[in-house]
Amino acid sequence: MTRLRSLLFNAIFLAWSVAMHLISLPVLLGPPAWVYVMGGLWVRGNLFLLRRVGGLGYRIEGLENLPDRPVIIAAKHQSIWETIAFCHIFRRPIFVLKHELLRIPFYGWYLRRIGMIAIDREGGATALRRLMAEARARLEAGKHIVIFPEGTRTRPGQRRPYHPGVAALYKQLGVPVLPVALNSGLFWPARSFRQKPGRITVRLLPPLPPGLDRREFLARLEQAIEDASRSLLPDRGRRAGAPGPVDNSVGKA
Repeated sequence: MTRLRSLLFNAIFLAWSVAMHLISLPVLLGPPAWVYVMGGLWVRGNLFLLRRVGGLGYRIEGLENLPDRPVIIAAKHQSIWETIAFCHIFRRPIFVLKHELLRIPFYGWYLRRIGMIAIDREGGATALRRLMAEARARLEAGKHIVIFPEGTRTRPGQRRPYHPGVAALYKQLGVPVLPVALNSGLFWPARSFRQKPGRITVRLLPPLPPGLDRREFLARLEQAIEDASRSLLPDRGRRAGAPGPVDNSVGKA
């Protein structure tokens, strides 16, 4: 049944995505707000398909930790799911992403039009200065900045070195950093087309205040995210997909 659900979801997901990308082409000629409207429709449609076809919902813990002003959101990255759902949960955030994504036909055009921040990992100091300037401009425009400190998706329970980009953003921008843990990889693994029914947990942790030195900041950030992410795994006494409070309507994309 799980395999059948996944096949059906992926078929509809592909058709929905192709249709939305083509239908939305005219909005590229308008203001970014138009792209956000169509993108929000695409995101909500995907979450609806996941819930109704794939049997996969989500719950959010720690909403009281989300500041009422723009911040840097540093999150664990285990699945394609958070790149979709975070657009809904955090209301039109700006992602720090790989420059290669902007080269994808159609998809990359929309990312570029709404001001996603693409970083060239081989660009050195020039790329870092550009990252700082663009991130500052997005924060001043009232947008949250989402960054995945490990730089790539990881398997549940796996950890990779945290890249210095998040520390540079923290130091230069002077805003709190909100650590986010999750367990999406249990239900929609990286580089997999198979989704498992259940409920993904997204846990918002207490924000780290500005002013910490670089070493202390990175140590506290990594410990907070990794400890919380491990606590969401089933071998730590948390049964995957266990019933619990669900909020699938936080924010608007």
